[in-house]
Amino acid sequence: MSGLNISNVIKRYGATQVIHGVDLEIEDGEFCVFVGPSGCGKSTLLRMIAGLEETTGGTIRIGARDVTKLDPAERGVAMVFQTYALYPHMTVAENMGFGLKMNRHPKAEIEEKVAEAARILRLEDYLARKPKALSGGQRQRVAIGRAIVRGPEVFLFDEPLSNLDAELRVEMRVEIARLHKEIGATMVYVTHDQVEAMTLADKIVVLRAGKIEQVGAPMDLFRDPDNKFVAGFIGSPSMNFLDGEARGGAILCPGLGDDQFAAPASLTGDQAVTVGVRPSHIAIDPAGQSHSVDLTESLGGTSYIYLRHKETGERIIVEAGEMAPAPEGASVGLKIEMDRIMLFDRETEQRIR
Repeated sequence: MSGLNISNVIKRYGATQVIHGVDLEIEDGEFCVFVGPSGCGKSTLLRMIAGLEETTGGTIRIGARDVTKLDPAERGVAMVFQTYALYPHMTVAENMGFGLKMNRHPKAEIEEKVAEAARILRLEDYLARKPKALSGGQRQRVAIGRAIVRGPEVFLFDEPLSNLDAELRVEMRVEIARLHKEIGATMVYVTHDQVEAMTLADKIVVLRAGKIEQVGAPMDLFRDPDNKFVAGFIGSPSMNFLDGEARGGAILCPGLGDDQFAAPASLTGDQAVTVGVRPSHIAIDPAGQSHSVDLTESLGGTSYIYLRHKETGERIIVEAGEMAPAPEGASVGLKIEMDRIMLFDRETEQRIR
């Protein structure tokens, strides 16, 4: 297995630049997840690693090899797509071994590698079946098995679970996590699903408009985002953002109520700020009167309460327990974990620490 190094990589389509000088180091055996909004360049970057898109500038290295100009088949990567792309007339075993057969590998070697991949993916009982006799999750495991038998240095996943229903997504997340632990391969995974990113990744790369906003371990990004974009993108429901003012060494934020809190030492003057606080770091104060309850969503063990400040009109989400602490239409206040509040420069959106 090998690590992956991306150095000053650029991608242009004519005069339009979509990837802007990306630098990234992925360690050998690491599970790295690319996340970001639609159109941010995450799939384009993955396809450049695979060799399915040409690189306009920069270099891509797998281990010690510069693969920037190599054909996909020469790179030592295997890619798993959203669609399973299985041959309907072939059995599971034939689908998994087809690439090796086309490259004229010995029959005994193909059978051995297919059997090992089937063991890892728990497909031994399905090798003689055809794709139409499989569930969606089983078909995706066959597609992953087809990648495993090639023995790649790097596995690439392009939103592989997006076509599955919610229950199968959970099942396949567990399977992919187990697969990574068992074979210890370097994996690069693209998704728009935060749950997949947070549960699978050793390292998350947050992309926006073809640039990397922040790289780090999942909980590091959740607890210590560098800017408003990362703070709002990582975490579900999203972080609450409200207008505030730094004035005389204190932060005033009407949307959170009447309380003031001390400004960090790095803020030496008065300025406009954005105050961020996660829904899980706020509780309802039934005795308060600052907010109205607009809507409550009950999800079993968790409730989300949508509030509106009576004067500013700013909206805020509170994460509560199984029972919502106030009915819709009620007037309530807020109890905030003040040490969990984050501040961002209103103009640059960078974190103020």
